Order: sequence, then structure tokens, then C-alpha cells
Amino acid sequence: MKEAALVLVVEGEARIDAGGDSVDAQAGELFRFEPDERRTVVSEHGARVLLVLAPWPGEGHFRGGGATSSSGRAAGSGGTRSGPGST
Repeated sequence: MKEAALVLVVEGEARIDAGGDSVDAQAGELFRFEPDERRTVVSEHGARVLLVLAPWPGEGHFRGGGATSSSGRAAGSGGTRSGPGST
């Protein structure tokens, strides 16, 4: 994705894979990813997650010279985790 992403585990459990790391996430944990940072979200037993992409659309989102965002990227490091049990 060309946008920065926030992934919040709302209910259940999910495995978040990014940058060669894998985390078993519980409800209430929040993850932040940079634009173009590859990530995977998987749940064996089902989970409810909230995905927020910003800015929308990210620069380069549309192929062939479509609309791009004029706003800047949000500050922060990629793959940042917060919530219960994070350090």
C-alpha cells in the first residue's frame, strides 16, 4: 500500500507479520506501518480489526498518473506497537 497504516485489533487475536517479525496481538493492541511497508494480518479463530490508511490516497497509489495526496506523511517509525503488554 502507498499509504501509512494503523491496524487496531478490536476483538480476538491476530498474528501481525512485518519486516521479518511476527507478533501475536491481542484486542487493544495498535500497530503503525509506513507507506510501502509490507505487512500481513492473519487470525486462526477470527478477529475484528480496524484498518486506517492515511493520507488517502497516498502518493503513487494510482497507476498511470491519477490523483495523489498533497498532505505530508505522519511522523513515527514503522511497525510501531502500542497497547497492553507493549514496551
